[in-house]
Amino acid sequence: MLKDKLNKYNIILASKSPRRQFLLKELGLDFQIKTKDTDESFPKKLKGKQIALYLSKKKAHAFKDELKPNDLLITADTIVWIGNKVLNKPANYNEAVKMLQLLSGKTHTVYTGVCITSPLRPSPLGEGLGVRSFVVSTKVFFKKLTNKEIHFYITNYKPYDKAGAYGAQEWIGYVGVEKIIGSYFNVMGLPVKELYEELLKL
Repeated sequence: MLKDKLNKYNIILASKSPRRQFLLKELGLDFQIKTKDTDESFPKKLKGKQIALYLSKKKAHAFKDELKPNDLLITADTIVWIGNKVLNKPANYNEAVKMLQLLSGKTHTVYTGVCITSPLRPSPLGEGLGVRSFVVSTKVFFKKLTNKEIHFYITNYKPYDKAGAYGAQEWIGYVGVEKIIGSYFNVMGLPVKELYEELLKL
């Protein structure tokens, strides 16, 4: 149904994430993958969901001069928010350890900002490109992790491409996540239900 509705578009997913690629494919859509290295800095005044939304729009803006009229670009950014602090992707082993130690025994929020862009749609932002954007939040409760568990996970799963240094769909999620309130797929990096509903509105 969604595929038929969007058949006039050339759908582009701007993400290197294999999890986002898998989830979008599971919606039954055909799409291309195009990526750009984008500076993921943001104004310090932004908090929580504002950061995820800002970065998803920033990723879309990087394509503004090369989208064709029938292109439909999907960009997304996921962050982990805990104690008024953002956790992005860890730069190295030690940073991953510190992130998981911070998350251990606590509750944090995962925010994913999604931006849908197409020159075919009128732009509410006055930027010449049609834009629909939204943010989804999920609460994640972690048990108290032992240092042995943390080191085992990082050594074997190398979560350097994941916000907060963990993937809920991996070993650490099986043994460490006590409860999730909200979208599980949002924690994986793409809130597919909400994306589906937004795409239906096009």
